[in-house]
Amino acid sequence: MEKRDYYEVLGVGREAGEPELKSAYRKLAHQYHPDKNQGDPQAEARFKEVSEAYAVLSDPEKRARYDRFGHGGAGGSPFEGFGGPFAGGAGTINDIFGDIFSEMFGGGVRGRSRARPRGADLRYHLEIAFEEAAFGTTARIQIPRPRRCETCKGSGARPGTGPRACPTCGGSGEIRMAQGFFSIARTCHHCGGSGQVITDKCPACAGQGHSREEATVEVKVPPGVDSGTRLKLSGEGEPPPAPGAQAGDLYVVVQVKEHPIFRREDTEVVCEMPISFTQASLGTQLEVPTLDGPVKLKIPAGTQSGKVFRMRGHGIPALQGSGRGDQHVRVVVETPTHLSKEQRELLEQFAALSGEETNPRSRGFLRQVADLLGNRKRG
Repeated sequence: MEKRDYYEVLGVGREAGEPELKSAYRKLAHQYHPDKNQGDPQAEARFKEVSEAYAVLSDPEKRARYDRFGHGGAGGSPFEGFGGPFAGGAGTINDIFGDIFSEMFGGGVRGRSRARPRGADLRYHLEIAFEEAAFGTTARIQIPRPRRCETCKGSGARPGTGPRACPTCGGSGEIRMAQGFFSIARTCHHCGGSGQVITDKCPACAGQGHSREEATVEVKVPPGVDSGTRLKLSGEGEPPPAPGAQAGDLYVVVQVKEHPIFRREDTEVVCEMPISFTQASLGTQLEVPTLDGPVKLKIPAGTQSGKVFRMRGHGIPALQGSGRGDQHVRVVVETPTHLSKEQRELLEQFAALSGEETNPRSRGFLRQVADLLGNRKRG
């Protein structure tokens, strides 16, 4: 099945900036999160598609490659290399044009050394709790990746022997093709660009130089991360494909679980607090849940439903910088239901005794309605 355009997946234009990308990702990730759509394979597939699109477009380098080369230059699945046909090493687009201009103008870039192939980058989706995102945590994750063969020390050759120069490319790792005045280089298909081949393979790893393992990696999650945050662990990706080459990196993409009480808006925390009709009328003092534990909040008499109280310094720590956001508590006045006979009688007495002074907003509203109807009659 052909992949959809990443911009189309997130529902943004190609000129979208980081804030717009992040907002679109958070909205879609929230909508299709597996916790909210249990047993729905289509929602799970959509969630993975959205996460993959954001992982590429939120990285300036990968986005530039994607804009130029499409999916072939971006990478995709959870443990797929982020590279692609033009990601680095032998056979890059720079190598190709470098060879062309070298032939045309007598050197220039030919003298530079060809970059060694490096291990593939890996990506892992890490789900953490709301509180862990706020205050940081250390997670131990299992990463399926190759492990260097101890028998051949990663060479892939039987102990006592070694790789030979590739007979196809002569050890250069490239095959050059002349087309008129141009000379184009491409990665050697026989040796994969390493310039070496193994004729006597290691019996322990069958010439691979490695075996698969479940590696345990410790990830330190800093305070203030949010869904979509990417953490880079250098050298924790695929091991180097050849001696002297560099290992790939591991990118951990954070997904924050929903909280039953709190909702996050950047570094601010928002929650709703139900209070009774009498508490709102007479005033009270309540213990409000915060990320730091219960904190007392004074509710003044006559508080209206929807009133928002600010609790300074009880929000999310800033990811890059110092300080914390605030918590906003929106009170919701509950209307009593299932009244007993005595309760109903008391409320009826209260209604009979209530006048304009106890309901100033209703009084003002009724006056506006009367004025409006009077104007219509006169008209």
